[in-house]
Amino acid sequence: MNSIKLYPTLTIFLCFFITCVILTSCKSLEKKAAIIHKKAFTIDSHCDSPLVLMSEDFDIGKSHKAKETGTKYDIPRMEAGGLDASFFAAFVGQGNQDSIGLAKAFVQTDQIIDAVYKAINAYPEKAEIAITSDDGYRIEKSGKRSIYLGIENGFALADKIENINYFYKKGIRYITLVHTRNNHIADSSTDTTLYNGISKFGEEVVKKMNELGIMIDVSHASDSSFYDVIALSKTPVIASHSCSRALCDNPRNLSDEMLKALAKNGGVIQMCILSDYVKKMPSYPARDSAHVAFEIKHSNWANYNEEQRKNGIREWHQLDVNFPPNLANVTDVIDHIDHIVKIAGIDHVGIGTDFDGGGDVIGCYDVSEMGNITIELVKRGYTEEQIIKIWGGNFMRVFKEVENYKN
Repeated sequence: MNSIKLYPTLTIFLCFFITCVILTSCKSLEKKAAIIHKKAFTIDSHCDSPLVLMSEDFDIGKSHKAKETGTKYDIPRMEAGGLDASFFAAFVGQGNQDSIGLAKAFVQTDQIIDAVYKAINAYPEKAEIAITSDDGYRIEKSGKRSIYLGIENGFALADKIENINYFYKKGIRYITLVHTRNNHIADSSTDTTLYNGISKFGEEVVKKMNELGIMIDVSHASDSSFYDVIALSKTPVIASHSCSRALCDNPRNLSDEMLKALAKNGGVIQMCILSDYVKKMPSYPARDSAHVAFEIKHSNWANYNEEQRKNGIREWHQLDVNFPPNLANVTDVIDHIDHIVKIAGIDHVGIGTDFDGGGDVIGCYDVSEMGNITIELVKRGYTEEQIIKIWGGNFMRVFKEVENYKN
């Protein structure tokens, strides 16, 4: 009888013991991840935060709550997330490809770049604009954040090769050749076929970017454009914010064949965490309707003046506040990394969030939660060496090769 009475006590003890073991294991894993995350040079290869900086009431040196403001980046949150560096993309939407539209795209891009310099230079003790691959490591050692500059949408070049030189001198170190619609450089992955790849001007752009040491970004490019660039470029190329098409069938993502070609080229795909590119999400009619209404209201975006663009940006971020999106999970993101490693190899994958351009998942909703990606990688059995490659080693290798290329 006495032994029978002990069963409930024994059960409680065993449950307590197992719980302690699990908690200890989790804490040990998180501690290991934290050590690796701190040791790695961590870089996010793509965010659209420069659009936020165009709003005069946003201070990048102060911490903001993502779900209240709709914003994903500021210096305090970079520090909290252990992110050492980021490429801030000067994005310009695709407008009319006439002389007026091209001139406006160039001017707008120039203004966005200036806004980034102004914002970062206001906090010299916290962050610096970085130019070379070595700058990132130097700035990291000083305990500050590195902000690199890229251009999203070659439309900003205004159909002039000499503008590549101009933007290079302003610190631009990659250019996303095309966005959601075709431009003078290449076909987009989400538009009709115009050149069946890249144009003659696009060929000149690739050559000039190689000569100057600017990384060529094939995110948003059509499959034909992708393969044209791979064939023409003398240096490795990047996909600054793309996912695996095998796991999420979206034309914005790269097929297994494209992943293999990218690896052969020596390039790198930077895993995007925009949920619609990570996983097929359930329908959300109210949010879809709000986005359609926004697009109708702002259909003349390319011709907006500065004040109109600022108001439009605020309204865009407010959509996420009013209609919180259905989101994938950070584990879904690592599923893509697993697949990319399997197909392309550990040397050809990194992280490019697309924060402030639609990127976010549960567990990595803004830049302050970047460490959760490392935790999940440790859970999956990735080694310290492999995680360091994913977080920045692979991307910085390509960056170094591109800037050192001599034609």
